Amino acid sequence: MSSLRTRDARIDTASPASRAGVALAIMLSAQLMIILDATVVNIALPHIQNSLRFSSTSLSWVMNGYTLTFGGLLLLGGRAGDILGRRRVFSAGIGLFTLASLVGGLSTSAGMLLAARAVQGAGGALAAPAVLALIVSGFPEGRERTRALGIYMGVITGGSSLGLVLGGVITEWLSWRWVLFVNVPIGIAVLAIAPLFVAETPRQTGRFDVAGALTSTVGVASLVYGFVRAAANGWGDHLTLAAFGAAAVLLAGFLVIESRVRQPITPLRLFADASRSGSFAARLLLLAGMFGVFFFLTQFLQKVMGFSPLRAGVAFLPLTAALFAMSRTAPRLMPRLGAKPLMIIGMMPAIVSLAWLSRVSPGTGYWSGVFGPMMLLGIGMGLVFVPLTTASLAGVAPADSGAASSMVNVMQQVGGALGLAVLVAVFGTASRSAQQHPLPGLTAAAQGQHVLAHGIATAFGLAAIFNVASLLVIAVLIRARKLAPRRAEVREEEPAIASS
Repeated sequence: MSSLRTRDARIDTASPASRAGVALAIMLSAQLMIILDATVVNIALPHIQNSLRFSSTSLSWVMNGYTLTFGGLLLLGGRAGDILGRRRVFSAGIGLFTLASLVGGLSTSAGMLLAARAVQGAGGALAAPAVLALIVSGFPEGRERTRALGIYMGVITGGSSLGLVLGGVITEWLSWRWVLFVNVPIGIAVLAIAPLFVAETPRQTGRFDVAGALTSTVGVASLVYGFVRAAANGWGDHLTLAAFGAAAVLLAGFLVIESRVRQPITPLRLFADASRSGSFAARLLLLAGMFGVFFFLTQFLQKVMGFSPLRAGVAFLPLTAALFAMSRTAPRLMPRLGAKPLMIIGMMPAIVSLAWLSRVSPGTGYWSGVFGPMMLLGIGMGLVFVPLTTASLAGVAPADSGAASSMVNVMQQVGGALGLAVLVAVFGTASRSAQQHPLPGLTAAAQGQHVLAHGIATAFGLAAIFNVASLLVIAVLIRARKLAPRRAEVREEEPAIASS
């Protein structure tokens, strides 16, 4: 008892600002761990395939199994935080994620790894919405929240590309298993420290919308499966068409359920505001192109340019550095330029970067054809994501902060999964066309590189179109708001970051 009183005394004497800072660091460490696992295994996939005897088709589910359960269950995770308490759900999610990481690293079969990856995604879906909701409710709207969101988006955007760098380093120097093992000590530390600095939020009465969660998750999974199958079997394949049909029925059913159920996991009133709906749509389109960059550039660097896993991972450093730097700069630019102008400015280099990448060929060099687009993409995305997140959360009632935070993450994951599936389908169609019209005078190896590069370039061209569509959505739907910093203000909701 005396040790508990001593601990509480230490916490009570700490300043609210220092407690909030430590709480933010704890939650962002967990968020970084979750985000890294969406991309960190990318470069390790060939080693995983050889170790566990994956087929070329089943190997893709190492990525899809995580992304689909993560994106599909995020809505339910956000609702669980509202009903059960966000810190409680956050801790449960981190515990599940950590255990699944350990099992995944110890996997002795393909099925064991895929099951672990799916459980990882479920754990991430419980923890991630609570992170953003705790930030929103724990920092007052204005300068403090904008600064916290800037750090959060730096972790989100930089973490995805950092995963590629770490994946290459860990795979080449240690083993692909350590890509998963590294999560275990981080998860244990977060579970031990979080109760000391992160206060629990009040529980809300309510029910879990299981029907909505199931129809949305299975519906999106069917849609992704349809696109992935079309890449291998063509658009007229019977299972491809059946998957698209099932997705249409399930997603329509999801909308019907959400409009009628008393306590939906996705309150449709969140979409009543055109500016917020536009921010969700713009994020989905942005991530649709960005996930494709990670996937296809990894393939291009290793299979066309001949980079090792370590060299390919390090090659993404310019993108990582630019993303993080601009994410930290954006909050300082928002009060001067306004959120909407900053988003439009950021979209310009992002569009140019993907248009540039659409010209890659077997003769493309890293410095002449890859480094420049990476820098432009990092600068553009870093400027866009912070004001875009602010637009998604501005004016949300405290009772809906969990659902709104979930939608930000959902659009990120679903946009990435759907976008990658569409780009893979276009890549497959373009590659088959190139195979049917071989270039004269090329060896078999050179012809294979030409086919691969042609498919990748076509996919990048479509990704550029996604970004153009995102720019149009921002320009038309998102209202111009100059988010000037505010002085300390009284919050309506209870503080959820600093322990009371």
